[in-house]
Amino acid sequence: MRLPNLLRLHETEPSPADREELARQVRRVELTARQLMDSPALGQYESVFRGHGIEFSEVRAYQPGDPFQAIDWKVTARMRRPFVKRFVEERELTVLLVVDVSASNDFGSRGKLKRRLAAEVAGVLALAAMRSQDRVGLLLFTDRVERFIRPLRGRNRSLRLLYELLSHQPVGRGTDIGQAVMAARRLLPVRSLIFVLSDFEGESQLLQPFLALSARHDVVAIDIRDRAEEVLPKAGWVEVEDPETGARSVVDLADSRVRAALERHAAEEDETLKAVLRRSRVDRIRIRGGEPYIAALSAFFAARGRRRRR
Repeated sequence: MRLPNLLRLHETEPSPADREELARQVRRVELTARQLMDSPALGQYESVFRGHGIEFSEVRAYQPGDPFQAIDWKVTARMRRPFVKRFVEERELTVLLVVDVSASNDFGSRGKLKRRLAAEVAGVLALAAMRSQDRVGLLLFTDRVERFIRPLRGRNRSLRLLYELLSHQPVGRGTDIGQAVMAARRLLPVRSLIFVLSDFEGESQLLQPFLALSARHDVVAIDIRDRAEEVLPKAGWVEVEDPETGARSVVDLADSRVRAALERHAAEEDETLKAVLRRSRVDRIRIRGGEPYIAALSAFFAARGRRRRR
């Protein structure tokens, strides 16, 4: 388990009173996402996440310099002059956003809940996919799969996904990323690009599910946390709560040994997650509440672009 959520730092966003309030929330998140889409770095999306194969385009007359291997012998025999097959890189992608909506995400120490931050990041990715004319879908999960929207194209697709992210009321409180990952593998029959957005709270048995998923799909884990979960303040005696079980206890955060032990435990869990993702061949983006996440996305796109060019 990661560092406990501090009740003093916990901020609960007001629930939307009606559809009009929810629509305003969706519009605010969409506006933020669209502003971030103007970043030059996010323009790399199309070149970084290209299709995973080639598809037949046409047959045309042979031209000097065309490779001998490209000759279509059946058409050449029928037309009595050489023709070659042309192929193009398969550009269209299927994108699935797998988003953790468990109780641990209803926390934020810097004015924004992790769940809201995940919605903004997902909105940016959905808009990027939409601009590239990719199909994009959504899977919401807690300790169960709560909602699945199959990947489709469309101008209003990002709004639909944002609406689902912000309006969904989870049934479960816990987290089971492994179950969500295996569900995504079953639901997507063709090779796809899958973003898993979670705080990875208390998860340890992820190696096999991620290995199975990355064997078929291109997978990116987006690790969303709040700084207060990793570096504790000198707050004295505070009541802490496990958001997924409701268990409470009191700890003295003025004691440097207590803070050091909790922070060391969080660092060890972070190293374990890093090792699991590396062994699973899953890329990772680290996003922290209160920090400009566009920088993290831009750095990832740039690094991935360099790898593709090698």
